[in-house]
Amino acid sequence: MIKMTFQKKLILSFLLIFAFCVFGIVVFEHQRAMQYKKDALEERLDAYVGVVANLVANDQWPIADGILPSNLRVTLMNLKGDVQHDNVLSDYSTENRSSRPEVSEAMKKGKSSSLRSSASNNVVYLYYAKRVNNNIIRTALPYDKRVQLFLQPNNEFLYFIVFIFLIGFGFILYVGNYFGKSIRQLRDFSQTLSNGTEDVVAPKFPANELGEIGAKIVENLHRIKEDEKRLEQEKEKLLLHVQASAEGICFFKADRTVAFYNGLFLQYFNVISHDSMPSKGEILRDKVFAPVLDFLDNRMNEDYFETRLSRHGSEFSVRINTFPDKSFEIILANVTAIEKNKRLKQEMTGNIAHELRTPVTSIRGFLEIILNNDINEEKRKEFLERAFSQTQVLSELISDMSLLTKMDEKAEVHSSNVNVCQLLQKVQTDTASALAEKSILFNAGVPEDLFIVGNESLFYSIFRNLTDNAIRHAGENISINIRVHEIRDGMVYFVFADTGKGLEKHIPLERLFERFYRVSEGRTRETGGSGLGLSIVKNAVLFHKGTITARNGRDNGLEFMFSLPHLR
Repeated sequence: MIKMTFQKKLILSFLLIFAFCVFGIVVFEHQRAMQYKKDALEERLDAYVGVVANLVANDQWPIADGILPSNLRVTLMNLKGDVQHDNVLSDYSTENRSSRPEVSEAMKKGKSSSLRSSASNNVVYLYYAKRVNNNIIRTALPYDKRVQLFLQPNNEFLYFIVFIFLIGFGFILYVGNYFGKSIRQLRDFSQTLSNGTEDVVAPKFPANELGEIGAKIVENLHRIKEDEKRLEQEKEKLLLHVQASAEGICFFKADRTVAFYNGLFLQYFNVISHDSMPSKGEILRDKVFAPVLDFLDNRMNEDYFETRLSRHGSEFSVRINTFPDKSFEIILANVTAIEKNKRLKQEMTGNIAHELRTPVTSIRGFLEIILNNDINEEKRKEFLERAFSQTQVLSELISDMSLLTKMDEKAEVHSSNVNVCQLLQKVQTDTASALAEKSILFNAGVPEDLFIVGNESLFYSIFRNLTDNAIRHAGENISINIRVHEIRDGMVYFVFADTGKGLEKHIPLERLFERFYRVSEGRTRETGGSGLGLSIVKNAVLFHKGTITARNGRDNGLEFMFSLPHLR
């Protein structure tokens, strides 16, 4: 089927409307002109009727020749329709005209006319009948060429109408072409836009309403392109954010099929689910998401739901956010570390309270004895020395806690180039009395020109705490040996070993670095210490991007291998 253009539709519509109006005017004027001439002719016939009526009234009937036109037919009838005289028919004595339409109408209305063929002589007449007193007088003219020409309307009006029609048709063509051109421009421009052309050049639209529409389309197009660019940028930002998120995120459509998920969601799903990742349309069918489905099926006006899942030693938080269009998102977060830190903080709080209780109780007891009892100066001094010793324990605990907090918070510390040999000499000097008391040899076999890079105070705490740990727990008549195992990849690998008792086999070595962990509670009370020394060592090593491990020596004793940044 051929599709008609707007221009053709417009021209055809206007043409049909205009032609219909012109045709109506022509028909109306033609009929009006004919009626006008017919009325004029009937007036002449009516005048002839009047002449006949006067002649009948003056007993001058039949009519003398020359009074009326020779071609005029005159019929005189009574009110019953019986013919009393007819100037055309020779024998009319038995004629009755009451059934003739003009006669019948004249009897009823007083006068009437008709154009018909005569039943008497088969000649077409224009009849005019009128009731006058007790008679019906009918006049008739033959419907010959003269009458036809008289009744025919003038053609000047028709020519005028045709002229107006041609002018109107030309105007319709002009208007159709004018608006059709604008419509074609809009159509071609819209087709160009639908083809997805990036650089669209807007045509020059005419200065009319269609031109305004075209200009507005171009303006909206530029605005839409700008909005699309902004939306695309925001979409990219959102996708980057979702991909880089520390949580697993999955977006679902209203029909509960997957729209998008990041890699972390897939990773977490494979951990908590017994099966591998199903297809996008079946992901919620996994029994892991039974609480999610229950919430989605039975929620009232709630838009948020959260639950917890424990799988394979890991703790996961499952959150659901629903949106007005019935789409929703599921967020999986691994809260194992958070829960572990929470438990560690609880344990640490309990351990701190436990560690503080003993020295505080001792100090309080010694001071109560001094205040509430009359004791000699020697005992008084002894109790004060014991109380002072416990305050040193408290001070050491507070200092160690402060150092651990600073490392946990990744606080900025001063960094410098530290000579390891000089650092170890300082540690040996500071612990000389304790080493001598237990007959411990301190052997530092490191190059004199070895430098490490970092915070000198933390480096000191590493070697000092390892030394104090050996002094307290390794035993007497042993040796401490410090050496460099190797230097590679910008790190120096140290070995700190003693020849003491070592650890019993049932004790896990990895727990040595836990805060407040004690191998033997009773032995710790005897030897002192805050229980934080090795934890400080590990955190200080990790603070400098190093690693540390502990193991029992081949023969006896305990060995620590750790790495620190080397000065290149």
